[in-house]
Amino acid sequence: MADNVKKAKVLVINPGSTSTKTSVMELDTTVADEVKGINTIFSKNIKHSSETIKSFKRIADQYAFRKQVIFDELAANNIDVNEMDYVIGRGGLVKSIPSGIYKVNDAMVHDLTIGIAGEHACNLGGLIALDIAKSIGLDTAYIADPGVVDEMAPIAKISGHPAFVRNPIFHALNQKMVSRIYAKRNNKKYEDLNLIVVHMGGGISIGVHQGGQVIDVNQALNGDGPFSPERSGSLPVISVINACFSGEYTKDQLKQMVTGKGGFVAYLGTNDALEVENRIKAGDKEADFYDSAMAYQICKEIGAASTVLKGKVDAILLTGGMAYGKPFVAKIKERVQHIAPIEVFPGENENEALAYNVILMIKGEIPCREY
Repeated sequence: MADNVKKAKVLVINPGSTSTKTSVMELDTTVADEVKGINTIFSKNIKHSSETIKSFKRIADQYAFRKQVIFDELAANNIDVNEMDYVIGRGGLVKSIPSGIYKVNDAMVHDLTIGIAGEHACNLGGLIALDIAKSIGLDTAYIADPGVVDEMAPIAKISGHPAFVRNPIFHALNQKMVSRIYAKRNNKKYEDLNLIVVHMGGGISIGVHQGGQVIDVNQALNGDGPFSPERSGSLPVISVINACFSGEYTKDQLKQMVTGKGGFVAYLGTNDALEVENRIKAGDKEADFYDSAMAYQICKEIGAASTVLKGKVDAILLTGGMAYGKPFVAKIKERVQHIAPIEVFPGENENEALAYNVILMIKGEIPCREY
């Protein structure tokens, strides 16, 4: 925002299904490497019991509860919320929008409250952020790169039948951050690079970045792309149709087979990739087979993504929690290293990514958008 801002404090609010991750970070805009300019002075993943969450009928009903636990945690750690210069929340399921950092305005408050694109705890991020910001005299709060970021090329949205459209839901926040970090560390502009970014966590998204936009990406939430620790990815359609009409499953059971009880959960009984890695080290051949199958599917998707860029790929970036697994990363590298150089950025780093957007905004490197 202001060119003369050198240091600022930001409160980051990141609601998940059964937790609220809260961080306070000091930003130093004089540091060339923005990552090094982010100093985390407080961070807490506040856990909520399933019983507590289930007591609320709708996500929006959790608003007062979640806000209070944030205030309680800050007070318990002697953090004065009035010292914050910026407040940013994890972006919710708003309407499809281009990537970037956005002010939380009245239109966004309305859409987050009604869950215009679906019910998820992340819808509370912008709402709570705005309330806290106004309570301490700030004009507004922000969100950045929500999962519904849509920059897909029209041709990428074609599914094969007009009744079904390919629309993205993916890890936009982390994919964008690691892309910008990679570009800056290689003295390039993100907008000048062709990148394939692979986020590997509970869900797996593989984005094609060209000209600063994600022009193609799989719908990582519920049924597209490679299988993941708890999601089935793409499935044989006729088999799915037959299962739907078999009478053996309810609609909810089928949904859970796609998201929540697919992937490693279905094959190996766990969604913990580290547990799978340890089982492989202990000689579990079944675990190794399905681990290799996941890597195989990721590599096929990377190969397909490279054709979107006509083979002109500057780098493949591997990120997300599973990028910590060196044996798993090695399985991917051996199949796709001929396509482009591979860089690894382990972790999801959502809170850091939100703060990263604030520091870029302060420095004027990205604009602040209106929703």
